[in-house]
Amino acid sequence: MTNFYDEMGGEDTFVRLVDRFYDGVAEDPLLRPMYPEQDLTGAKDRLRMFLVQYWGGPKDYGATRGHPRLRIRHAPFPVSPAARDAWLRHMRDAVDSLGLSPLHEQTLWDYLDRAAQSLVNTVDGGQAPMAGQAVPGHLD
Repeated sequence: MTNFYDEMGGEDTFVRLVDRFYDGVAEDPLLRPMYPEQDLTGAKDRLRMFLVQYWGGPKDYGATRGHPRLRIRHAPFPVSPAARDAWLRHMRDAVDSLGLSPLHEQTLWDYLDRAAQSLVNTVDGGQAPMAGQAVPGHLD
């Protein structure tokens, strides 16, 4: 029995996706400062493991990092509409580079787009909310 992870090509597909995505992030003046590591290897590994697990592959992310808690993990960073758009632009390029079937491409993209939308926590030029503060109700 196969799952989405297997149908998309398994680990290799997610390695290619994440590598291409971070090639764009590495050169992006808005996104790159959000990654404190000099080398993006740690960020690449975390995103790859998360996506692999989410889509039905090995559960290495959960074994090493616990529950994903995406909003909590991203809360310290100012994820504005402009940052979301930059993230989606690089991810769109990465998804397009894979040559997936239309069904797999749309399913993957729908998830990535929704995830990016859900992480917005400030206005353009704003700061991330302080611990314990509510995210503003209207951000665009």
